[in-house]
Amino acid sequence: MNAGLNCRKITIMSVRFGVFVPQGWRMDLVEIADPIEQYEAMTEVARVADRGPWDSVWVYDHFHTTPEPTPNTTFECWTVTSTLARDTQRVNVGQMVGCNGYRQPSLYAKIASTVDVASHGRLYAGIGAGWYEHEWKAYGYEWPELRDRMGQFREAVEIIHRMWTEDEVVFQGKHYSVDRPINEPKGVRKPHPSLWIGGGGEQVTLKLVAKYANAANFGGGDPDVIKAKLAVLRGHCDRLGRDYDSITKSTSLVLETNTTSAEAIGKIERAIEAGADYFIVYIPRVAYDLEPLHRFAAEVIPQFTT
Repeated sequence: MNAGLNCRKITIMSVRFGVFVPQGWRMDLVEIADPIEQYEAMTEVARVADRGPWDSVWVYDHFHTTPEPTPNTTFECWTVTSTLARDTQRVNVGQMVGCNGYRQPSLYAKIASTVDVASHGRLYAGIGAGWYEHEWKAYGYEWPELRDRMGQFREAVEIIHRMWTEDEVVFQGKHYSVDRPINEPKGVRKPHPSLWIGGGGEQVTLKLVAKYANAANFGGGDPDVIKAKLAVLRGHCDRLGRDYDSITKSTSLVLETNTTSAEAIGKIERAIEAGADYFIVYIPRVAYDLEPLHRFAAEVIPQFTT
């Protein structure tokens, strides 16, 4: 038994954890009436995580609540990212994920570069193609067909990466064009801000991960999905000459209110066996009660990091 345990710990020594802050999108601030108190409850979760052992805190990029749009608070993604970056000192701050359709890729690159500096290099810049149709239309964004949405995404990731790594970028695509945008400073993390691509599309998204990203996120904690998608990602890496092991393989894990530490550990172990090495955890009701956050940090994370 001891030999098996030691073997497991050697295998998972590099596993890291992030936590979503209560931003409103999952109806997780509705029991707090005052918007300032809502914001401070969100920030307090980040500050607690900042004390360790969490690697990161995360926000969603949405304008309306889920599972249905309701007239309740949802704080804007990049505004929150920038303020959390200044309200914390150690943890990385990321979005899972930024919606490409809500910002021109050149603007996204500029925003992310600025926040990377503001955070002293602690930005995890997340991006995906987007999916919440109601939200797009409500805010006046054209809702493209999937083919066009993915085409936009492909061009956007290239533009962002080039604006982080090159001067005088010229790009003329089907969906976007840029003509020598000045992006200074480009950020402080080297060789560029950490790029996290969300989504499991095998022909476009995972190929973009292999070509440009520091990290991928997919699977929702499902071991079968994680294993299948990672096989596809490895194939893209082999064809492009990318070091597969250099890419962080993250997955999101949404806990239920009554999830025990033992159950969480079991879910994480199965996802690790499938190839995941980073977990972004959503803990319900953490805006009102920090005890589950402390318990996860004390009882779950040490099983995978010590």
